[in-house]
Amino acid sequence: MSSSSDDVSSSNCSSRSAEKRYKGIRCRRWGKWVSEIRVPGTQERLWLGTYTTPEGAAVAHDVASYCLKGATSLHKLNFPSMLPPTARTDLSPRSVQKAASDAGMAMDAQLISSREMAPGNGGFTQEGEALSISVDDYL
Repeated sequence: MSSSSDDVSSSNCSSRSAEKRYKGIRCRRWGKWVSEIRVPGTQERLWLGTYTTPEGAAVAHDVASYCLKGATSLHKLNFPSMLPPTARTDLSPRSVQKAASDAGMAMDAQLISSREMAPGNGGFTQEGEALSISVDDYL
């Protein structure tokens, strides 16, 4: 018998619509969402983590994109209004990785918590539903 988190994970990737909706993420066969980004000016990829929700992976990508590319990336972010005002562009790739991972994990935790408290919604956010989390504490 599968647990409820297994049910949410496997159904998370079934439509793959989030993969097209959010930049910089992809779904693994087993239902987890991952994010990585290239470091500008190099061929190096920066692994941003594995997440339960596509939104968590997308937030991680946003934070890393802004920290690595600066203000020129603002129009390409998944959630530009959620970018903390304290996001810095002078971080090392390792620090960017940590900040992005922390922000993505915070988003995952909030979404999972809210889904558990709201029975009957099937565990998915509705299209156009506003996400309310601040990643400011994670940078």
